[in-house]
Amino acid sequence: MSTHTLDNQPKIDKKIEEKIEKLISQLTLKEKAGMCHGAGLFRTEVIKRLGIPALKMSDGPMGVRHEFPNANWEPIGNTDDFVSYLPCNASLASTWNPDLAYAEGSVLGKEARGRGKDIILAPGINIVRSPLCGRNFEYMSEDPYLISKLVVPFVKGVQENDVAACVKHFAVNNQETERLNVDVKVDERTLRELYLPAFEAAVKEGDAYSIMTAYNKLFGVYCSHSPYLLEEILREEWGFDGVTISDWGAVHDTKEAAEGGLDIEMSVTYNFDDYFFGNPLIEAVESGKVSEEIIDAKIRRILRLMYKINMFSEERQKGEYNSPESRAKTLNIAREAVVLLKNEEKILPLDEKKIKTLAVIGDNANIIQSNGGGSAEIKALYEITPLLGIKMKLGGNTDIKFAKGYTANKDEKETLMNEAVELAKTSDAVVIIGGLKHTKENFVLFSNALGSNREDGEKINIDSEGNDKTDLSLPYDQDELIKRILEVNKNAVVVMLTGSPVDMSSWADDAKVIVQTWYNGMEGGRALADVLFGDVNPSGKLPVTFPKVLEDCPAHKLGEFPGGESVNYGEGIFVGYRYFDTYKVEPQFCFGHGLSYTDFKYSDLVVAKDENDDNANIVVKFAVTNIGDREGAEVAQLYVADLESSVERPAKELKGFKKVWLKPGESKVVELEIDKKALAFYDVTQKKWIVEPGEFTISIGSSCNDIRLEKCMSVNNSYRA
Repeated sequence: MSTHTLDNQPKIDKKIEEKIEKLISQLTLKEKAGMCHGAGLFRTEVIKRLGIPALKMSDGPMGVRHEFPNANWEPIGNTDDFVSYLPCNASLASTWNPDLAYAEGSVLGKEARGRGKDIILAPGINIVRSPLCGRNFEYMSEDPYLISKLVVPFVKGVQENDVAACVKHFAVNNQETERLNVDVKVDERTLRELYLPAFEAAVKEGDAYSIMTAYNKLFGVYCSHSPYLLEEILREEWGFDGVTISDWGAVHDTKEAAEGGLDIEMSVTYNFDDYFFGNPLIEAVESGKVSEEIIDAKIRRILRLMYKINMFSEERQKGEYNSPESRAKTLNIAREAVVLLKNEEKILPLDEKKIKTLAVIGDNANIIQSNGGGSAEIKALYEITPLLGIKMKLGGNTDIKFAKGYTANKDEKETLMNEAVELAKTSDAVVIIGGLKHTKENFVLFSNALGSNREDGEKINIDSEGNDKTDLSLPYDQDELIKRILEVNKNAVVVMLTGSPVDMSSWADDAKVIVQTWYNGMEGGRALADVLFGDVNPSGKLPVTFPKVLEDCPAHKLGEFPGGESVNYGEGIFVGYRYFDTYKVEPQFCFGHGLSYTDFKYSDLVVAKDENDDNANIVVKFAVTNIGDREGAEVAQLYVADLESSVERPAKELKGFKKVWLKPGESKVVELEIDKKALAFYDVTQKKWIVEPGEFTISIGSSCNDIRLEKCMSVNNSYRA
């Protein structure tokens, strides 16, 4: 119904606006309040007499969540809410492929519409500030540019199905510990350069129809109450004309939230009329504490959203779920998400014809992951585990034996470990599947739990909403298991299945092969098997830095994670590779790293600059050649460094990338364009993006630490971006 113009102010359909104004004039105050808060756990109120439907919402980023009763957190339990289980956002980001981001968004939107939903609570795009955040698997990256280039096609893919994406969590929501109340202290430059750009791209380029506000405070004000975030930045600066929706239970005051720019309040309790935007909002308007015009503005935005997704039209798309096409897209994403971290002596790919006995070791090979993780949980139509994927791949000609290897039950530790080691000794090949999972034995994450669920002193290293990890260590003595297996089988393939980095330092040097996979969707096990046995050449790249030890991460080096009542982002702009590169801290595996079964050569870098009074347009061209004997894909990455800045800047920053598919011997010219914004920093005095004249380095590489080509470039003028 509306699109953004060059000045970021939406174009409005006048006929629809007239209909909206007529509806607003007919609504009672009680009906307006009903449209502004949950009348069920996942819906607003229906206004039958005016034909205004309820807005029906659902989690989440990895698929449409199972059905709940209107006022109960116990799942209904019917068989009609099994859906496609999609790769997590960390997995999607590892593809570095915007086309696949669009494909995943399209599947999610189609299935949400097929399940009768109007708003899907996805994607999550918060910056990965610390590897301990329990929801990192739901997020994409430590880098705002990479996130921006993936969130835009993702949102478009969702919304083409007459479903609104709800981009979350706005803003600076980077931990689960004390998430309901923690006050984030961050300088404005860091906020602008790291934590806001992806949301800005989702609004300006993706035209996201809704935004979810975060639980935490920013500068002492709850994000759901913040006029700075919701009015000044989101609406006035970015031209957002969509709907703002609170995270469930993130509102704490009627007047502050109403006047701060929030449109819809959702929560976890069943006393819907008592929500802050329920009866208290009616009373606030009737007593003159809140203007009814403010409420009308919220209704106007809600009705606009309904028109955008054709809720009043008989031509609205019906959607579908569990289609073969969706499953095929899910497999494609999963295949490109697997990251080959290490492959000494070219042990991978494995040759199935030479393997008569294969040991698959590790509990994660046999675990169903889709039904965990908090709000990301779903009922998957099916889930192919690594063990199943490998067995499906090899069939009956290979004797595949499984050993659990580790468990939470310490009484079983030695028995399971000895069994796994003996199996490794007698097998032609060994694949260890370790890592993390979403749930811990004897530890329950409730869907409506708020804040951290960790008991005092309890160590819970899982990937889940409501919980931050204690450290980077692998649970259940997996390090000991891996080391013992490598002692008896030096060629064992080590696979980590996680949603975030883990400490590999005790065995990474001894392992010849390390593979990173993720919560990789319903086809994750098949995709992993395809990579291990060479049917797919791996092309994934890390979207986050894998540190050697936790203390190497800037927030933890400073002792500022997770904080207490407040958390200080003292590392500023130096998050992830920006810190590791600038301060010359060697990671275990760097940002952008990922190997292939073939090799790529970079050559012929040309940097052309068109500088005028208004802009500096830069075109970067170079050739990538496949010099190996297998077809493969390489993600060529462009980094920019400012060599003469008046403020401290990172050693380099990602400002472009391109995934290129090449046959053996084939060469392609890659062309990337960047403009003045790619050269800029945010000036807190002028409140503008500034490009200073001076020398810049353009670096092209296979990762942030594997730079193949470089050229210096002079910028003669200063610019405001």
